[in-house]
Amino acid sequence: MLSQFELSDYDRAADFIRDQAGSHQGRLAELDTVGLVLGSGLNALALAIGDAVVIPYESIPHFPTSTATGHEGRLLIGTLAGRIVVAMQGRFHFYEGYSAAEVTFPIRVMRRLGVDRLILTNAAGGLNPEFCAGDFMLIVDHLNLVGMAGHSPLIGPNIESFGTRFPSMTEAYAGSMRRLALETAAALKIELRQGVYAYLAGPNFESPAEIRFLRLAGADAVGMSTVPEALVGNHAGMQVLGISTITNMAIDQLDTDRDTNHEEVLETGERVVPLLTALLSGILERL
Repeated sequence: MLSQFELSDYDRAADFIRDQAGSHQGRLAELDTVGLVLGSGLNALALAIGDAVVIPYESIPHFPTSTATGHEGRLLIGTLAGRIVVAMQGRFHFYEGYSAAEVTFPIRVMRRLGVDRLILTNAAGGLNPEFCAGDFMLIVDHLNLVGMAGHSPLIGPNIESFGTRFPSMTEAYAGSMRRLALETAAALKIELRQGVYAYLAGPNFESPAEIRFLRLAGADAVGMSTVPEALVGNHAGMQVLGISTITNMAIDQLDTDRDTNHEEVLETGERVVPLLTALLSGILERL
């Protein structure tokens, strides 16, 4: 069943968050406010957010509840590298049983709070044989296989207050943000690879045949999130940046002793948090 929200639903959630923001309330609408979504295994990155106001998802009107392991389910409002950030410590996924509209509800709420730049992070499986677990990949484009199958967060009545009925995805990940990320990574001597992210529904990891198919389709990494948020962010006029942490290398052959598991994803994500924190802080400083 299609879940559809009205503008008043987003505003009700935004008003609640604004009321809970404490000393940050007056700064939420400033031009330097940035939205941040933390993916699997990246919860510790939230510790870098200073003077944070913490709001559990379940207390925010219309917010889903995060059920995925490695996703704390809290919204943080605080400062990082001198910027006000609205950070999701854990996200929602299609595989949890939520509609695409529910998965992306927080992104539109961020927009109503005044956020106009959105940084999305995720844990992803590496498809490109040149990648290694622990690498970072700047998302330059995506394959929205779930959306192609009819599960898009933009399906349903269009809310003109956010954007046009038919938004372009020619540059879903803003060129200016990508260039800034590459410059920051170079200055910090952090290797930042670039590639195409394939979005699948999950929750199962991919079969070897699916991995080979995705490579043929031009994907460099695969995961179960991010693209719906990027779509909604673009629709709402936000500049979007996407960074994947390659937490495991996908298995493309049968009859192997190797296996993919969520524990490996979480462990790698936690291990790279200091480097990713440095990278994101550097990007925020240069915005």
